[in-house]
Order: sequence, then structure tokens, then C-alpha cells
Amino acid sequence: MLSPTLDTIRLVLHVLAASIWVGGQIVVAGIVPGVRAEYPAATRLIARGFGRVAWPAFAVLVITGGWSVADIDVANTSTAYQITLFAKIMLAVLSGAAAALHQFGQSKLALAVGGAVGLLGGLGAFFLGYLLATGV
Repeated sequence: MLSPTLDTIRLVLHVLAASIWVGGQIVVAGIVPGVRAEYPAATRLIARGFGRVAWPAFAVLVITGGWSVADIDVANTSTAYQITLFAKIMLAVLSGAAAALHQFGQSKLALAVGGAVGLLGGLGAFFLGYLLATGV
């Protein structure tokens, strides 16, 4: 029987948090248009509820991601790995910043761009994380 290690626990927490952050954005994007049409005031409640789950998940992503990078001897990895890791980190930062713009923006443009860029950045970081974890 395989027993979990600190590394596997860290990776599971990171993937779970990424699933909440990215998957939750996809679910909310699918729910909000229909809810907005029937119950316009409810969209704000949905957004707040999602934020109570999503932002702690993002914090877990930052913590477990930083922990993972600290455990890697980056100097002894390939250039391709280093570029992919840097791109993943930049996409994660972009996702968080855009989601904050979406949350605190006042204009329809800020809401739309923040939401779209936040999701696309999260999807990109998720994809690159998969590449890094599997070595594909």
C-alpha cells in the first residue's frame, strides 16, 4: 500500500484549490446569465458566496505553489521547465489580479475583462501546472 507523503498532500491541496478556483469560475459563468435574467439581485449573492470559497482557495494555491517552488532546485531543471514554471506563475498572478479587478471594478468593462482574463489566466495556469506535474 502506498502511503501519502508531504509532497503528495501538498500536490493534492494545490490541485483541489485550483479546481475550486478555476472550476468555480466556470460554474459561476454558466449560472449567472440565467439567474440574472430571472433574479437580477441574486447575482451579487452568488458572487459573494463564490468569493468566500474562491479567495481562500487562491490563498492555498499561492501557499502550496510557493512551497512547491521552494522544494525544486530550479537551477538544475531544463530551460523548458523553467520557462513553463515562470509562465504558470505569471498566469496565476494574472488570474488573481484580473479576478480582483472583476470583483472590485465598477464599470461593465472592468467586470467583463476581469472575469474573462481571470478565467483564461486560471485555465492557462492549470494547463501548465499539469505539464509541469506530469513532465509531458
